[in-house]
Amino acid sequence: MDNVDRQVFSAVQRWSSEGYRFALVTVARTWGSAPRPPGAWLALREDGLVQGSVSGGCIEDDLIDRMRSGKLIGEHGPDKPFQLSYGVTREEAERFRLPCGGTLELVVEPAPDLALLADVERRTASGRLAQRSVDLGTGVVSVADGAGSDVVAWDGRILTTQHGPLWRLLIIGAGQISRYLAQMAQALDYVVTVCDPRVEYSTEWNVTGAPWVAGMPDDVVLEMSLDPRSAVVALTHDPKLDDMALLEALQSPAFYVGALGSKANNAKRRERLCKYFGLTENDAERLHGPIGLPIGSRTPPEIAVSILAEMTAVRRGGGLKKAKPVHQEAAASGNGCQVI
Repeated sequence: MDNVDRQVFSAVQRWSSEGYRFALVTVARTWGSAPRPPGAWLALREDGLVQGSVSGGCIEDDLIDRMRSGKLIGEHGPDKPFQLSYGVTREEAERFRLPCGGTLELVVEPAPDLALLADVERRTASGRLAQRSVDLGTGVVSVADGAGSDVVAWDGRILTTQHGPLWRLLIIGAGQISRYLAQMAQALDYVVTVCDPRVEYSTEWNVTGAPWVAGMPDDVVLEMSLDPRSAVVALTHDPKLDDMALLEALQSPAFYVGALGSKANNAKRRERLCKYFGLTENDAERLHGPIGLPIGSRTPPEIAVSILAEMTAVRRGGGLKKAKPVHQEAAASGNGCQVI
């Protein structure tokens, strides 16, 4: 489950323990410019309380009205899941403020099985993919191991969604940028680990939920067994710490590997890794350095934003090109920072 899914699950657990009925709404399919992607969840309590979202707000308002008027739960038979569509006509798209003629198909479960939702949560918490299927024809909901795909499958009758495992981010260096990056990354569903063998930095690391790990960075990279849902960001600006970790990370399936430093410094780093450590040119080209999108950032929090923006674009298949303007290095407390 991602961060929003976990918030939804936590809410329905609480509501169930308090004796409330609730519905689970999932975005099954979108056309045009839709605010939320397929697979997005919304939990709706019988009194209209909500957690999660399926749009920018207007569709939620309509769902709340349906729930409060008694039309949502039991509307299509007792506890049977059903489909709702919004934005089919121009008038409806304008009413619900769906941009560019956007259309949403939703699957509504008036009485979701909490035990099955808990099964999804357990599987993802243990690092496994979970696949959840809802059959509108029979009303049967099932959970199984995932198939290794993020694709939401919907044929008008059966909705299948994939959940988890969590995305991981390893930050090399416990400086100022790392603090902001760790906090922001947690909000974007990353489990964050920080590695820095320098006692001067590590003893002051206190970001909740982002543990500091001892040891040399390259050893930590190997111990983490990076997968395609992993990212590594090297921020010490010290080749003795960054280079070996990057060498291992660039030969792993990690979806993103980045390093702090100017364009010239990163060019020298790629040359070192290829010439002296046998890294292939193809693997060296995977390095995002200068790190982050060129948004003119100078301060540690701005640089953290630029890094996460680039990570998000890569994660979502944004088709980023490597060509960037030369980044000038600027003095900043902690690590040597760059203008990006």
